This record gives sequence, C-alpha cells and structure tokens, in this order.
Amino acid sequence: MSEKITAELRTEFGKGAARRIRRESKVPAVVYGHGNDPIHLTLPGHDTMMALKHGGANALLEIEFDGKTQLALTKQVQVDPVRRVLEHVDFVAVVRGEKVTVDVPVVVVGEAAKDTLVVADNTTVQVETEATHIPESFELDITDAEAGTQFLAGSLPLPSGSVLTSDPEALLVNVTAQVEQDLGEETEAAGDEAAEGDAAGDAAGDAEAAAEGGDEE
Repeated sequence: MSEKITAELRTEFGKGAARRIRRESKVPAVVYGHGNDPIHLTLPGHDTMMALKHGGANALLEIEFDGKTQLALTKQVQVDPVRRVLEHVDFVAVVRGEKVTVDVPVVVVGEAAKDTLVVADNTTVQVETEATHIPESFELDITDAEAGTQFLAGSLPLPSGSVLTSDPEALLVNVTAQVEQDLGEETEAAGDEAAEGDAAGDAAGDAEAAAEGGDEE
C-alpha cells in the first residue's frame, strides 16, 4: 500500500537552498527513473517522516505535484544524526504492476530449543516483487530448533508474487549448542586463574629477593 504525499516542484538547488527548505520544516527530494529527467521536489517534513516510518525499509509513496501523480519507491534516506530529522530523500519512479528488486528485512520469531545459541548471519534477503505489493518483512520461525539447525534463504517462506533473487544457499540463522559459549567462558576463567597464579608467584619471588637482600646487609 502506498502513502499519499503532496509535494512542490523545486526550482532552487544547492546547499543554501536545501538549508532554507529544511528551516521551513520541509525536505528536499529527487525522483529518478524510467528514462526521464530527475524530478526535484520539496516534501512536507512531518508527513514524509510518518509515511516513511509506516512504509518501512521500502516505503512506496504516491506523490502529487503540479497536477500529476507519481508512484515512487524509497531508495535512500539521509537523516540528521543529532536532530533525527530528514535531510534528503531519493526515490525511484515506478508504475503499477511493475516488478522491482528490493532487500526485505528478515524478522526472527520464536525461541530455539533449550541450551542453544542463535546467530543471525544475514538480516535481509533480496526478492523480486510487484512495486505495489512489497512485503514489509519476512518472518522466520525458529521455534524449538535444535542445535545444528541452519536456516537458509531458499527455505524462507515467501508470499505469492515474491521471488527470491538472493543466493538460496545464503545462511540466515545458525543454531549452535550453548556449550560452545560455556567452553569459551571456562577457557577465559582458566586464563584468569593462571594469570592470578603468575601474579602470586611473582609476588613471592619479590618477597624472597627482598629477604635475601636484607640478609646481605
């Protein structure tokens, strides 16, 4: 589903113009694609932030400007690292029914079997899907998965209309035995004990040396 945004055509460019736009709580943006010249727009800041938040990583916006409407897929979003406000947005123009290739987040749900360690190797997969039906995320259920279980991209259940373009052998989640971590902790503890023993030995040696020095005097 797309979010509707009313925009204005932008005729001023450069850093100075962008700063003026942001001071008015608006966002400079560009729409690329379909062999057309880039469309430079000014978007309402709050409405755009909410639309991107609701749309997720691949937000689809229906942008109205100058009596026209353009479907646009979010490509790159620049956010001020301190104030956490939008600074600039790049979009790709799309049409209804068009296939697009996007990265979709993988959300791990459920809990693996007891005494296991769950390691996520890849948090997204790439799929080809209709521009107006991009999944917000894919769920990967690891409930009661035993140690030694591996979840590959090819085994991820996809909705109708989505085709995996990532390597089907790509590892998403690896479930290992918790004992591996325990052994690491034991090894670290043993190292600490050895270090303490060395320190005690050094202290004893220093004391003995001091005693011998006293005898010589």
